Parts: sequence; C-alpha cells; structure tokens
Amino acid sequence: MNPDLLYDYISAHIDPEPENLHRLFRSTNLTSTYPRMCTDHIQGRFIKMLTRMIRPSRVLELGTFTGYSALCFAEGMAAEGEVVTIEVNDEMEDVIRESLADSDVGRKVRLIIGDAIEAMNAVDGDFDVAFIDANKRDYVEYYRMVKRRVRRGGFIIADNTLWSGKVIEPDGNADAQSRGIAAFNDFVAADPDVEKVILPFADGMTIAWVKE
Repeated sequence: MNPDLLYDYISAHIDPEPENLHRLFRSTNLTSTYPRMCTDHIQGRFIKMLTRMIRPSRVLELGTFTGYSALCFAEGMAAEGEVVTIEVNDEMEDVIRESLADSDVGRKVRLIIGDAIEAMNAVDGDFDVAFIDANKRDYVEYYRMVKRRVRRGGFIIADNTLWSGKVIEPDGNADAQSRGIAAFNDFVAADPDVEKVILPFADGMTIAWVKE
C-alpha cells in the first residue's frame, strides 16, 4: 500500500481544504524550518468535525505554530466561541496574526505569546477542550496543568502521541522528546479520571474524556 496515494484518496473524498488554510499550509511548507509541525488537510478536517460534535464554548491550545489547528477549532465552533492559543516562539507572532487576519473565523482566536505553563496562570476560566501540541518533553506537565482547567465532561486532546512509531521501538526513548511522549502515554493510560483512546492516524492523536 502506497501511503501517499492513500492520503490523496482520502483527501479527495472528504471536505476540501479551505483556501485560506491551503495558502497557510503551502506557505508553512515553503518558509518554515519544521513544516511537519503544521496540521494538514485530513487532520484539520477531523479537528473541525470533532469540534462540531463536542460543541465547545472555549478551547485551549498549547502550541500554535502557524495557526492552522487553531483556525480549524474556530471553524467548528459557534459564532461566540473562543480559542485561546499559546505559542512560545515570539518569532511566529506576525505569521500567526496574518493567518488569523486571512480567515473569516480568525476573530474567534485569542493569541498569547509566551511559555505555556506561565501563560496558563494568566488565563481566567475553564475550558471545554484542551489541545496539547507543544514541547513534547513537557507533555506530562501540560496534561496535569490543563486537566485542572478542563471541565468535567470536557476533552483533552494531544497530538503526536505515536511520535513516528518511536514509542514502540526498543531504542525509541533515546532522546528527550521521545521520552516525553512515552511518559505521557503511560501517564494518561494510568489515569482513572479519564476515558482515553489513541487514534493511529497522522502522527497519533490521543483523546481523553474527563469523567463527570
């Protein structure tokens, strides 16, 4: 099975990628040092659909990068919804704000530049969904932090939780980021307060429902 052909087949049989997100994805791949960090067409449509199903009023995102996933959450939310997204790299701010300005739903997104843990302390209120896609070394700490801020019955979603398959390789934990993902997966698996699944698409996505 050719994974590229399968990807193309799936892309052709789901909702099309909005033009502004297509421009953003292309620009990210042309200008970014780490373009793989960007959400893609299939994952983005999944995020929008999942948001439609959950119907959150507030979403917290740790790790904005160029803004693609934040806009996908915003697409699926009601007009009065809010996405609070935190990005540590201040060099990305202009790119993100241009992405938001290029979208009809960009007004729903509130960007905070700063360290995720420090910035969280300055954000008031609870959230219906938290999306973790920041420094892999700190996933366990992010999880502990957002779990206190996500309401009962809400969802914690984490991206890249299969980490290119390194989680099952004998030497897959050789680097700090791989160890961080492996520790996160073990931590969530042992957490009795949530129901959890790992979806084996893209680079792995964990969805945890906080029990009511």
